[in-house]
Amino acid sequence: MKAVRFHVTIPRYATGMALGKLSSRAYTSGLSCTTYDEIPDPRLPGEDWAVLATRLGGICGSDTSAVYLKSSPYFTPLISSPYTFGHENYAMIAETGREVEGWRVGERVVVEPTLWCAPRGFTNLCSYCTRGEINRCDRITDGNLAPGLSIGNCRDTSGSWGPYFLAHRSQLYHLPDAVNDENALMIEPFAVGLHAALENFPKDNDTVLIVGAGSIGLCMLAALRALGSQADILVLARYSFQAEAALRLGASRVIRATRDMDYYGEIAELTGASVKQPMIGKRWLMGGVDLVFECVGSASALDDALRLTCHGGRVVAVGLPGVVKRMDWSPIFIKELDVRGAYIYHHAEIFQGKRWKTFDLAIDLMSSGKADLSWMVSLKFPLADYKQALGMMTHKRGSEKVVKIAFEFET
Repeated sequence: MKAVRFHVTIPRYATGMALGKLSSRAYTSGLSCTTYDEIPDPRLPGEDWAVLATRLGGICGSDTSAVYLKSSPYFTPLISSPYTFGHENYAMIAETGREVEGWRVGERVVVEPTLWCAPRGFTNLCSYCTRGEINRCDRITDGNLAPGLSIGNCRDTSGSWGPYFLAHRSQLYHLPDAVNDENALMIEPFAVGLHAALENFPKDNDTVLIVGAGSIGLCMLAALRALGSQADILVLARYSFQAEAALRLGASRVIRATRDMDYYGEIAELTGASVKQPMIGKRWLMGGVDLVFECVGSASALDDALRLTCHGGRVVAVGLPGVVKRMDWSPIFIKELDVRGAYIYHHAEIFQGKRWKTFDLAIDLMSSGKADLSWMVSLKFPLADYKQALGMMTHKRGSEKVVKIAFEFET
């Protein structure tokens, strides 16, 4: 089968970094770490595993960061190369081991990609997985699998940027008929938003700012509203179509974050803050919003988040930040900010007095009609057109109205 893979070696990395300065096409040329290869179909590693036939494989910002060699080297001990990209998925059961009970070939599924203790073959779970905090598992380099945070960056499991991949029985989730194919693909990014929201749920009288209106920012907004938040939610959006999407999902107000827009002044006016201008450098607010969900991960977005938050407020990093350079940390000190991360999802979410797996909660909210994100799947490409898909995802222009791009596989 053909798959889009990441094969990191020093020569490939060096070639990509050198040629990428001349043209971004170098990163997907086959000379850098991203390749389009013929690889063997995956085989069951054990009787508690299943082979999945991919139907949709989503493109995530973490994938494009790897393709364009922008990921932090922090993660290199936690992956195994070469791996097939793709953790966002919608699939069908193609084959099951004898210990995968309650599943049938041809059934629609979504796979929770995290490679925690259970997929790695541990029956004595680590302290984190015992509590359901599988996103904090400290055995992601151990057990029966090569290192990997999830499918899509582990060489033993393949990923959804190929026609078939592997999943342990603990990773499989049934899809009710009420959840259509596009919503199924959006379960994973929606779960990211749900986890961040439940861990940092705002009070009804809070003013919340979501920085970024890409797929994660919009999923963050959708999660807050689906969970019942009545807070005043502001969204910083770059493009007009993103603004429209945010309003559709329940934003109280959308603020355009472009060079010719005074979004600092607008947020100051909305929150009763005052804008302070240092002798040199960027402005900041005396006052500001109570809670920020930073959903971009860039240095400028993180810097804005700190400068726009009020004294004693909280900033939650939801987007993958990587190595952040030239950012002034003074606001953390002078404003006594609470800065924390929200990493993917787990099995111990508390909502309405009940303990949930985040994927189960996402599926429940979708099937009950409280969340519909299917319209966010803007374009579908055959895998062979991966260069075009990655180029469009990475170099967005407002006229293209792209939120989520997926690879589509034949049924």
